Amino acid sequence: MASPGSERNASVTSAPYHNLASEDDAADLAKLGYKQELRRNFTMIEIFGIAFSIMGLLPSIASTLAYSIPAGPVGMVWGWFIAAGLIFIVGLAMADLASSMPTSGGLYWWTHFFASAKTRRPLCFLVGYSNTLGLVGDGFALMFLSVIVIARDGNWTPSNGAIYGTFLACVVCHGIVASVMSKIMGKLQTVFVIMNFILIFATIIALPIGARNRRNDGQHIFAQTGNTTSWPTGWAFMLAWLSPLWTIGAFDSCIHMSEEASNATKAVPFGIVMSAGSCWLFGFIILIVLAATINPDLSSITESKFGQPMAQIYFDAVGKHATLGLMSLLFIVQFLMGISILVAASRQAWAFSRDGALPFSKFFRPISQRFGYIPLRTIWGCVFLAAILGLLSLIDAAAAQALFSLGVAGNYLAWGMPILARVVWGQRKFKPGPFYTGDRFSTPIAWTAIVFLIFGILLSMFPVGGPNPTPSTMNYTVVINSAVWAGALAYYFIDARKWFTGPKITVDTNDLTEVQQKAIAEDGFEVEGLEGVVSTKSAEAKSTGSDSGVEKA
Repeated sequence: MASPGSERNASVTSAPYHNLASEDDAADLAKLGYKQELRRNFTMIEIFGIAFSIMGLLPSIASTLAYSIPAGPVGMVWGWFIAAGLIFIVGLAMADLASSMPTSGGLYWWTHFFASAKTRRPLCFLVGYSNTLGLVGDGFALMFLSVIVIARDGNWTPSNGAIYGTFLACVVCHGIVASVMSKIMGKLQTVFVIMNFILIFATIIALPIGARNRRNDGQHIFAQTGNTTSWPTGWAFMLAWLSPLWTIGAFDSCIHMSEEASNATKAVPFGIVMSAGSCWLFGFIILIVLAATINPDLSSITESKFGQPMAQIYFDAVGKHATLGLMSLLFIVQFLMGISILVAASRQAWAFSRDGALPFSKFFRPISQRFGYIPLRTIWGCVFLAAILGLLSLIDAAAAQALFSLGVAGNYLAWGMPILARVVWGQRKFKPGPFYTGDRFSTPIAWTAIVFLIFGILLSMFPVGGPNPTPSTMNYTVVINSAVWAGALAYYFIDARKWFTGPKITVDTNDLTEVQQKAIAEDGFEVEGLEGVVSTKSAEAKSTGSDSGVEKA
């Protein structure tokens, strides 16, 4: 990391790092130019927990069944297995980077570090905004209101105003919990994971028992195709991939929690790989159970009077009262999922404001020591942003759906860009961490991930019903995401290029021990004030000039 010049050093001070993290973790972060400001109170299991909780496996599957059911059981089961396997490969590529350089703003930081001198700043800026906005979204309101519909036997349909009101109440509650329970937030992730597994096992046990007299056979589960769309059957199968694409989309939250993870170089990649792998496996099991118990008349499921295909599947198998119980548990899990989303989103937003990229960065930048060394202001900034964006639900369901599509297209761009930058421009600068897929496999895994992510972005922009959509069935993903991406780049080239210089140096060399200073120097990084301990590797790094991830002043 090249010296950024004195004018780029942050003036913000924090408690000594040894009150917040181990010396090794603080040294690893200092290598990236940042001082320790957040308390590292998340264990390896808890880092896995926050990603698995955000994925909210069964609630997310329930929310996205409308994508997979039209392709029949084959689309549900094998569409999940194939797409989730490819997403797992993306997780492996990301874990390689996370183990090497764990920081809360990892995706845009890595992009800046690996990209070429001409592209690093605009690409870093684009990734940061795409990722920040892509983390905002919550489908809890629809799940909550589906319970009310079931209770009234489908005789009531919630208005957009009721949906938004429920959404707003949930988001505010999320903000309160994320603020006042920060000191035990890591422990809460374990509780959230347990709740997820209770729901998973309750479902995979209750459904086969309830449907014991009408279960579908193996041929129906694994070989029965379907197509209730006007697309060709093969493309309907591909659109079924949208269910896992939407569901297994939160393992980057492990990255955003990097600066609160103990032993981050191991905990973060573990969280990424285990959360993606667990969802691949348990999601496959859940979809098999659903295919075994679903009504063969798929239109009765997709056109359910309850407004949620999962509610109809529960109702057909176990009746009204058991369905109310399972759906209630489902929306409780989804509520917990929203808390974890807000925690992760606030860390990404805080990291981006630390580097001066967000509007009002100076306001959002401070850390609240009183509430447990958390970015309190960015937590409520994310709450406010979610409340504003959620207003789209008052306009049109298609518009709201396009907004939530940022979770796929927006995040996929943010995931793919640093992986692409590494293999195209920065391969020789990549230094593996404790987790590494190996010299033989790492690059092929990265390229496979890139191709799949590009395909996933394009897939998310297709109208799911057919090639001739109406205004109400049109997929406006391309409009929303293009506006975000074009807006971010326009903002950069019109104004931000004048002041945005990429990741900033915040580390205070006076707080580093001699051991940490030597470790930084030996890894080939340059931090202002450590010139006296620069090793041979640092001298070699200096000779590369502008190839460094943080540019010289």
